[in-house]
Amino acid sequence: MLQELAELKLSILEGRYADALSLLAQLDGMSKQAKIDAIESFAVRLMLHLIKNQLEQRLTNSWAASIRSSLVEIKKINLQDNKKAYYINQDEWYSLLEDVIEVAISDASVEVFEGNCTPFQLSDMVNREEVIAIAQNLLNLTYTQSKKELPAAVNEYLTQLPGGEDWRQGKVR
Repeated sequence: MLQELAELKLSILEGRYADALSLLAQLDGMSKQAKIDAIESFAVRLMLHLIKNQLEQRLTNSWAASIRSSLVEIKKINLQDNKKAYYINQDEWYSLLEDVIEVAISDASVEVFEGNCTPFQLSDMVNREEVIAIAQNLLNLTYTQSKKELPAAVNEYLTQLPGGEDWRQGKVR
């Protein structure tokens, strides 16, 4: 990106405005892709912990914190600079979640059941549609809740997951 910025500056100084506009379009595309890549990374982390919850039928403080912080970061990154549009619209999540669930399953194999399952074994155990549906419900909160209200709304939703009520009450299984 530094090279593109240097070329942009030179294009402007030399009066090559068409080149400058082309470089601006490239930089904008690079910026948008970087935002989407970051969102995907947080979506994988979100789904990894939802997979752990689904298979182990429990919820820990650590998992809840990871789910919550993933959603807070997604909310922050997803809103474009104009504060009116999103990089990923509410109706576009299913496709993205379908794209990243296999990565989440592979990553979860290291953690679920103390890492005693291969990605292949875990893949057979995961109810993908359920994980995606829960992830979508949680992601919907990023559109309806303010930044301040989001953590509490996520916590409330998490109590509905397996082990969520025990988590709320501080019971350890």
